[in-house]
Amino acid sequence: MPTLSRDVAIVGAGPSGLTAAYELTKAGLTVAVLEARERVGGRTWTDIVDGASLEIGGQWVSPDQTALQALLDELGLATFPRYRDGSSVYVAPNGERTVYDGDDFPVAEKTIAEMNRLIAVIDDLVTEIGADEPWAHPRAAELDSISFRRWLEDQTHDVEAINNISLFVAGGMLTKPAHAFSTLQAVLMAASAGSFSNLVDEDFILDRRVVGGMQEVSVRLAARLADDVILGAPVRSVRWSDSGVTVVADDGVEVKARKVILAVPPNLYSRISFDPPLPRRQHQMHQHQSLGLVIKVHAVYDTPFWREEGLSGTGFSGSELVQEVYDNTNHEDPRGTLVGFVSDEKADRMFELSAAERKAAILASMARFLGPKTLDPVVYYESDWGSEEWTRGAYAASFDLGGLSRYGKDQRSPVGPIHFSCSDIAGAGYQHVDGAVRMGAATAQSIADLLA
Repeated sequence: MPTLSRDVAIVGAGPSGLTAAYELTKAGLTVAVLEARERVGGRTWTDIVDGASLEIGGQWVSPDQTALQALLDELGLATFPRYRDGSSVYVAPNGERTVYDGDDFPVAEKTIAEMNRLIAVIDDLVTEIGADEPWAHPRAAELDSISFRRWLEDQTHDVEAINNISLFVAGGMLTKPAHAFSTLQAVLMAASAGSFSNLVDEDFILDRRVVGGMQEVSVRLAARLADDVILGAPVRSVRWSDSGVTVVADDGVEVKARKVILAVPPNLYSRISFDPPLPRRQHQMHQHQSLGLVIKVHAVYDTPFWREEGLSGTGFSGSELVQEVYDNTNHEDPRGTLVGFVSDEKADRMFELSAAERKAAILASMARFLGPKTLDPVVYYESDWGSEEWTRGAYAASFDLGGLSRYGKDQRSPVGPIHFSCSDIAGAGYQHVDGAVRMGAATAQSIADLLA
């Protein structure tokens, strides 16, 4: 393949890289997008498994995700609401199952009071610190030096309240144990959704889905870029200087460009050889960022049987193997689909089992929410991004203790002609497709201004 000459080379054909490429072409610049996989979409992927269409990766759209919503409109993509009619289910630490209505978990009044108080305290921190530059706040180092679990334990002695509040950030979002990331990182996670109140409200954060699947965002962007998207081209090296870059991928693919955008998660930067090497600061920073681990479980049934029983399909538990369950039925599909999540240390334990043992354990946990019919899906599939060669974790990268306050200000800073763009380093929309779109658009604008 001949060497390509472009204004900008982009590594990664997920929502961020493709948004950047699309915006750059609208600004009159030429691009080449190099993608290691044989598909576009990054951590969004809609696949057919045993005849069922499943969203293997990211899928939900919330009301605050205005950048994503605007792009959906531009691309002609419709959305539909997550099914939520009926009652929810809560499984207590003692295994007791309670069907309930309303926003509050069916726990002791003192636990509810503590949960609501903690939500208010975190909301105040979100208002004070924000999502854009949490590392710049006067209390950043203090909040970054204490784990979210320890901070919660300092706030209350109610263990059930602690487990339930940590569920929304630890298992539900960062997919790491609450002792493995800082309170500042938790505040950023909440701030990225506008408030912690939004983050704990499943009817807000899991509001709608894209008809045809979230991967359609990338598919339609790639269609507009046509031959400028090159699949099956893992980038191996970037040679750079102040005058430009040469990006080399497999199968003789080479792009000479004025700028390059790394639109992949930070844990993959080290898969690329840089000449000259990236600065010491970058090397250190990337060693303090890592993705979490989660098993996204898809179970498809002939009918959504839970609806007939007056249930929404929504279930929560801070103590169960499967911590969250939702109705994930596709648009106008007569069958019913449930999605459940097994996160962090619980996922570690599951991967020590055989596939059959793991399936049995996970379905048994889901059945404790929705009954024995849950045990017999017609299609069962586990999304495991931790073993996916070009991702290696989910949902997004976060810093270890002390890392966000120490390195946060540098994670979006260009290095010579090298720019960075992904949901992992976003403020608003952090670790969501909305954040990927925001970062892609902002990075494109920055480069367009430099090359004007």
